[in-house]
Amino acid sequence: MLALTSLVACRPATEMGGTDQPEEFMRKSFVRVAGALAVVAALASAGCGRSTTTEATGGGDGERTGTVGISMPTKSSERWVADGNNMAEQFTALGYQTDLQYGDDVVQNQVSQIENMITKGVKALVIAPIDGSSLTDILQRAADAKIPVVSYDRLIRGTANVDYYATFDNFKVGVLQASYITDKLGIASGKGPFNIELFAGSPDDNNATFFFNGAMSVLQPFIDSGKLVVKSGQTTFDQVATLRWDGGLAQSRMDNLLSKAYTSGRVDAVLSPYDGMSLGIISALKSSGYGTPDKPLPIVTGQDAELASVKSIIAGEQTQTVFKDTRELAKSAVQMADSLLTGGTPEVNDTTTYENGVKVVPAFLLEPVSVDKTNYQKVLVDSGYYTAAQVA
Repeated sequence: MLALTSLVACRPATEMGGTDQPEEFMRKSFVRVAGALAVVAALASAGCGRSTTTEATGGGDGERTGTVGISMPTKSSERWVADGNNMAEQFTALGYQTDLQYGDDVVQNQVSQIENMITKGVKALVIAPIDGSSLTDILQRAADAKIPVVSYDRLIRGTANVDYYATFDNFKVGVLQASYITDKLGIASGKGPFNIELFAGSPDDNNATFFFNGAMSVLQPFIDSGKLVVKSGQTTFDQVATLRWDGGLAQSRMDNLLSKAYTSGRVDAVLSPYDGMSLGIISALKSSGYGTPDKPLPIVTGQDAELASVKSIIAGEQTQTVFKDTRELAKSAVQMADSLLTGGTPEVNDTTTYENGVKVVPAFLLEPVSVDKTNYQKVLVDSGYYTAAQVA
């Protein structure tokens, strides 16, 4: 994936594929979608000419019985554990049974677990894929068994057999991260140049390109003008992607960047798309002498407001994260599946953006929120997402 070469005009966007040429990248990348914190909100288009619809709905009159299969990618990230538990609790409250499985970031594990769910006769599937393109065959089996499928947070690609998609405004996540960097550096007021290094998520996760493209829509003009300097020269998605969002890989890459590109000068900011990677990056920075009064840590962004990163933010190490209220995301996915099972029509607010290579998957997008030391109390504690004791 090539990085944006300039800031483009607002226009409808579709999902970015890994082989796009620059002009196609530009055409596809600039998506602005208005999310909603409540899954019942009906929102208009964000003003970019993108067709956005919201279908009034809710569950139908059908009976709520049977088992819903919930397939999550891993337990190694606390957010996926919370997602799975939130959905299981909400489905149970409606009267369904659940089969909640975690694939341990091994694609074949997830495929086998879904196959077992289909064999046992689940009524619906909610899936957050490990590899978004790996489920085509198994979801054909689901379709043959007339089992509806909701894609959860990560888009399932390469198949027509995915009915709906519940996620956040993923492009905006990157915009929030990059805007935080430029605001804190004071670039708009004429400060600079500053050194920045870029990290992206896993190349097999559709969301990773959305995050990166959103960030680059903000950063690229300043890179082009020389206000931001990437001393490593690594600016394309392929160069900065991190398989499986692995914090250890991010730490190793940051170590290499520091030893090769920063024998002189300092890094002023690091674009990190995910908290687990951010902590690895910070470990590398501290090992290289950052984090002292004479050599303070650079700005380091993140995503998911994981507890360890929230504590790091409070301690003054990680600088920012993007909070995505997975309680609301779980609610959206549960309502989608429940509507499909009871004869209702799931609510969506985006029918143009998420093209999975075979079809445009109707989606409900929720709004991400930037969090730092100044607002974590209001956003995370006062909302009940964490207790004061947890973040202490």
